[in-house]
Formats: sequence, C-alpha cells, structure tokens
Amino acid sequence: MSRHRIGFWYRFTAVLAKPPLVVLFKRDWQGMEHIPADGGFITAVNHNSYLDPLSYAHFQYNTGRVPRFLAKAALFRTGFVGRILHGTGQIPVYRESADAATAFRSAVDAINRGECVAFYPEGTLTRDPDMWPMEGKTGAARVALLTKAPVIPVAQWGANEAMPPYAKEKKLRLFPRKTLRVTAGPPVDLSAYYGKEPTADVLRAATDDIMAAITALLAELRGEPAPAEPYNHKKALAEARRRARQGEGDDK
Repeated sequence: MSRHRIGFWYRFTAVLAKPPLVVLFKRDWQGMEHIPADGGFITAVNHNSYLDPLSYAHFQYNTGRVPRFLAKAALFRTGFVGRILHGTGQIPVYRESADAATAFRSAVDAINRGECVAFYPEGTLTRDPDMWPMEGKTGAARVALLTKAPVIPVAQWGANEAMPPYAKEKKLRLFPRKTLRVTAGPPVDLSAYYGKEPTADVLRAATDDIMAAITALLAELRGEPAPAEPYNHKKALAEARRRARQGEGDDK
C-alpha cells in the first residue's frame, strides 16, 4: 500500500484512537526505518495485552504503511466495530470451518497488491508466565515462503503493564503513566527455505526463525535475557498433569 493511500476509514479510526493514546501514554518507538517504503510485506508481532494491537497500529500508522490485521470473523458482525474492520480492510479469520483457508488467500492477495499484513504468530495472548513470546504458529511463515515478501519482526512492551493479559478485572492501569515501547527489526532472512517443499519441518524451522527475531528484539526492550526455549503451552499443561498424577501416586 502506498504511503499516500491510507484511506478514509483508517484515517477516521486514527482520529478516534490517537488522541487518547497520545494523552494517556508515553511512547518509545524504534526501528521505523525497517518498515518498507514500498511493496508488500509481513509484520510478525508479539502479543501480551488486549491493548497492544492499538499500540502497534499507532506505531505503524505513523510510518505511512498501515497494516491489515487478521481478526476473528465474529468481530466483523458487531455493529460499529465490524464497520470499522470492513472499512479498514482487515482480514476475517474463519476458524474450523469450510472458509478457514480464506484468510490465508486474502493475506497472500493483499501482499501481492503491495500491502502489509500483520500476523500475531502466537495466535493468542502469550501464556508464558514471564510474558515472553510463545512458540509460534506457522501461518506467517507459510505466507512468507509463498510470497517471498519481507518479514519484519516487531516487539512491544508496556501495553501489558497498562492492561495485564490475564487479570481478573480487565481495567486499564493508567497511573503512573505507562510507556508503550515498540521496535521493528530488519527483515528475517528466510532465503534458506525458498524453493523447498513447505513441509511441517520447513514451516516449523521458518517460524522458529521469525519468533527468535521477535524474542531478541523484546529482550533488548526489556533489558534482560530471553529464555533458552520458547514457551509451549500444550507441553506445559501436559507436564503439569504429569506432575499432578505423580503427586497423587506419592500420596497413596
């Protein structure tokens, strides 16, 4: 998407969203130079708060290259929010249905038209106890290998302090005033996977490279080392169940 074709609905949404973001939060933005000036590309973003889509969208809107998000299809049927999503060209995701592949095709088409498609590769809010990115899903890698579009890793931190992801009460914690930190890095080098059959192993390796780039950026933002291995929620649950069974056996 051209820097000069943001469109009415995106500008309208920015008029609504930017003033409170500017007033209520401080900003620390880095790496805007890595957002391509032209052509289609992918951004791969970590997800640690219900607020962080606004934080990231604000950052990228100011580069002149607005993202198209993949969002749950149900949201497109919710009145004013649905109208905004349609108007700004977001991509509905139909999970576990005959239309499930539609989002994939729409993402590929958008990139081929020169637009940006934003992926949250974790697929949901991180469940890592320390808010690090989890093991990613392979959708972004699949689109990247098909289109050979640049994949720009984006890390963010701070929205989770204003709205923790799993707090019992989803209330904004505005004071003291939080800083929304967003940084974009150079494109992830996926050239080693070009031309290969997109097997599960290839897609997993490419996804792991993308997630490693996001995690490295987040480690810089947080000023602390990342875990050696990304969190896998299914494995963590299985391990918790195993320990529970073992504990029950020890009590007998």
